[in-house]
Amino acid sequence: MAQPVHPYYEAHREAMVAEMRQRLDLAAPMIRARTALSDLDGIGREAMDAFETVMSQLPDVGGAANRMSDFFMRYLGFMAIGRVLRRRGVPVPVISDIVREVCTAQLRAEPEADRLAAGQQYLSPENQAVLREQAEGSMTEAHRTAYPDDFAYAFVEPGPDDSFEFGIDYKSCGFCKFAARHSDEEILPALCGLDFDAYAARGIKLERTQTLAGGASHCNFRFSRLPSE
Repeated sequence: MAQPVHPYYEAHREAMVAEMRQRLDLAAPMIRARTALSDLDGIGREAMDAFETVMSQLPDVGGAANRMSDFFMRYLGFMAIGRVLRRRGVPVPVISDIVREVCTAQLRAEPEADRLAAGQQYLSPENQAVLREQAEGSMTEAHRTAYPDDFAYAFVEPGPDDSFEFGIDYKSCGFCKFAARHSDEEILPALCGLDFDAYAARGIKLERTQTLAGGASHCNFRFSRLPSE
């Protein structure tokens, strides 16, 4: 029997389902071109079923009060696509390429002005203040006890010789915990690869040299502005 979807995610179901269907429309020609699979309608139905399962597995990390709730909603739908393609024998590197290109195409479908404005807002002093506060909260024992499946992270201020505007060190990864719980470790790196394109689409340069998924002690995100084209 399927598990119930958490009320926070259930309230966003319509938008999440519409976004997932858009991904599958974008993925179909890529799957046709890069794999031996031809039953695209069947893959689409299977992926929507898998998405329903993923929705029921999304953890409570604090709902609207926590920015990471949006990350779970936005990215774990790609896990559903990865699960279906892996079951059908598609190699993980091919899955990673498909997922990354779908994510990029979906982001680029948004008006450029809106994407760049979102990037400016993310880098703004006002948002940095919010990130500092949420980072501090994420590391407290009370938060980690209340929301054990959440991310835990530290805000990183640039030093005098640094070129980035600010950084985030993720000490604990909600996606890693999700993947371990649901046996998705093999396709987890496909999600990690989305970060660079997702930030670039918003005019942000991401530098990262290590990840928790890759066995490091933390993920070291460093953000700066991309040069204007």
